[in-house]
Parts: sequence; C-alpha cells; structure tokens
Amino acid sequence: MKALNDLKVGEKAVVSEILTDGAMRRRFIDIGLIKGCLVKCVGISPFKNPKAYLIRGAVIAIRNGDCADIMVSGEVV
Repeated sequence: MKALNDLKVGEKAVVSEILTDGAMRRRFIDIGLIKGCLVKCVGISPFKNPKAYLIRGAVIAIRNGDCADIMVSGEVV
C-alpha cells in the first residue's frame, strides 16, 4: 500500500484508507474522496507541491503533506 502523494502523473489508484481525522477528513469526504474512490494524478506544480488529482470528475489540487494520510492500493490501468 502507498500514499496518494506517491502517484506519478497519469497513474490511477483506488483509495483504501484515510488516516487523518477532524476538519481535513471532513474536507476529503466533502469532495468525494472516500474509501473505494478512483483517483488519477493529472498534474504536478513546478515545485512538486501540490499535485492535481481527478476525483469523481473534478480536478482538485491537494498538498503532498495532506496526501500522505490517504492510502491507495495498486495502480489501475
């Protein structure tokens, strides 16, 4: 298992667990980032933080520190 911020541009994975709690967990749930959700890394900023992810049809930029708490399983082709 790896963290969401380990995905490279073009890679897809399924969310297996969200390890954070409180307000940040609520934000993830509000954007639809829940267990079983398919996520694709679609871009990276020039300084490599944040990265852009395609989540349920919307592109969302998330900082690497926040993505470290989201575990994903395997790359989906």
